[in-house]
Amino acid sequence: MITLAWPWVLAALPLPLLALLLPRAQAARGAALRVPFYGELPGVATGAARRFPWWQRIAAVLAWVLLVLAAARPEWVGDPVNLPVSGRDLMLAVDVSGSMEQEDYEMDGRMVSRLAVIKAVAARFVERRSQDRLGLILFGSNAYVQTPLTFDGRTVATMLREAVVGLAGRETAIGDAIALAVKRLRDQPDDNRVLILLTDGANTAGQLEPLAAARLAQEAGVRIYTIGIGGGEIGIRTPLGMRLMRQGGDVDPETLKRIAALTGGRFFSATSRAELEAVYNELDRLEPSRRDERTYRPRESLFVWPAAAALLLSLLIALPGLGVRNAG
Repeated sequence: MITLAWPWVLAALPLPLLALLLPRAQAARGAALRVPFYGELPGVATGAARRFPWWQRIAAVLAWVLLVLAAARPEWVGDPVNLPVSGRDLMLAVDVSGSMEQEDYEMDGRMVSRLAVIKAVAARFVERRSQDRLGLILFGSNAYVQTPLTFDGRTVATMLREAVVGLAGRETAIGDAIALAVKRLRDQPDDNRVLILLTDGANTAGQLEPLAAARLAQEAGVRIYTIGIGGGEIGIRTPLGMRLMRQGGDVDPETLKRIAALTGGRFFSATSRAELEAVYNELDRLEPSRRDERTYRPRESLFVWPAAAALLLSLLIALPGLGVRNAG
């Protein structure tokens, strides 16, 4: 339907009637201005007042009505549209340090790198959190926000799939990644700030220690779920063929457990793809998406149409006068 954003502007419609109600100005004695070609002006030399044709008067009234209507800002209001608004603001911090290229995970019958299996599993987790605002942090020697908090989970998943090992350096700055996530989450609504941290190593770089960053997260009300990656089996070629050997791993589970405990989260260990998928299923249970629908109605401004019509009517009113002047 069509509505007016400023309907009170319509009160200006009767303003031209004031010209009829106000008293006429007194005629001035003597000439206020001498014009050499005064006698050549049509209707002036004879003292006759110029009278406009009826159609020009009607056009002038319509032009005024259209101008006032345009000033009232007519809008086309569409049908109500439901917007799903999440109760969760969730950041995903993914380790892309050099050790993430180790191939100790099996996927589709072949050994793949740690980062590859994270991409496959975490991207699906992101896509099914359609009611949440999600963000992505990639960290190595430094931490970077790859995607700010957004409802566009598809873009977040795409950016995660495009991540490569070494993009942020070869070392592991867990503390800086946590601090960066806290900075992004601290201004969001309380009790809805969640960070999921995936790493396969101990903190070896950065300006802030992981536990110090965890205390900052605790003060900001950010829950951190830590996931230790790696430590699974890796294929080693031997004279007797391919053998699977279990990795020791550089992950620091004790620090990750303390980070989770300080912030009210949980620590998970995922040494296989199946375990990692189970972790994300558990996260869906621990942090379910809350659906809080808001309704809005799309609006399209229509003021340009009455304004353009008023301009055309003004040109029609002015054309006869322009023709007389040019002929003289």
